[in-house]
Amino acid sequence: MPPTRDDNSQFPKSMSKRAVEYDEATKVIKIDSALLDSMAKKKTISCLVCIYVYGDQVGRRIELNLPTVLIGRSSECNIVLSHESVSRKHCIIEVQDDGRVFLTDLGSTNGTRVNDEKIPPREPTRLRDGDIISVGSDIFKFLSGDNIEASYYDEIYRLTTTDGLTGIYNKRYYMEALEKEISRARRYRRPLSLIMFDIDHFKRINDTYGHLAGDFVLRKLATVIKEKIRKEDFFARYGGEEFSIILPELPLDKAGAFGEKIRHLVEHTNFVFEGIRIPITISVGVATFDFAMQSSEELILLADQNLYEAKRTGRNKTVG
Repeated sequence: MPPTRDDNSQFPKSMSKRAVEYDEATKVIKIDSALLDSMAKKKTISCLVCIYVYGDQVGRRIELNLPTVLIGRSSECNIVLSHESVSRKHCIIEVQDDGRVFLTDLGSTNGTRVNDEKIPPREPTRLRDGDIISVGSDIFKFLSGDNIEASYYDEIYRLTTTDGLTGIYNKRYYMEALEKEISRARRYRRPLSLIMFDIDHFKRINDTYGHLAGDFVLRKLATVIKEKIRKEDFFARYGGEEFSIILPELPLDKAGAFGEKIRHLVEHTNFVFEGIRIPITISVGVATFDFAMQSSEELILLADQNLYEAKRTGRNKTVG
């Protein structure tokens, strides 16, 4: 029963009886219900963003505007992925009327992962905003909620600076950062060091355990090392299985000690993919900027030469 004007107790405390009794004429604005419906759906529609996919699709936005979205290699799928690691009908996304979204693996050969954890086959898994979905070698980010537009453009910006597979800086951003750090080192006559390292026998890992295992190793290695660098350092995937770290304010001896620290860390990290432990080691090259150098390429070349020497003389060591 609606409150009467003689019953103050049911009105908000901030609203006096006098205010309630002031009865201004009500203005009614008629809104087409179908239009309101479409606006609401458009506002909250979820999407996938391609962050690491086979082919030139990085940054592509895929709106989940159907009740079910089938993903796989088959031409019958709503999202067709061509990589051989993807099954013909790999997984399905279901969008509920209440806005909840579920992902189900359809018994695929290589499985489907959410945030790097394989989900049980044929059991719906609810997706949350920001979840990372791996379908074979392809990786998507799930976005939902009222601020989806802002989230999407934030993700596109992030993709211009980071590597989609590992989540650390990409080579393009790394090269820009290195130029800035060299300019700063010259201006203030401060030390600047560089580490280049790559995974020993990485091709053998892919050949023995498969490319999905190789991708897992790259992701986990990046995560493990990222936790050990300083906030002022720049850690990037330089290309393939090669990585680099820019170390501002560190002379050669301290940079060498850090290179040895990460080498030891990787060697003693458990890389376990689908129950199989994969032994991983890295070879590390370290170099320090010489003020006589004319370009960033000279510093990279010196670190790369030391990396090559570490590999030539037995691997799993630090040179520099």
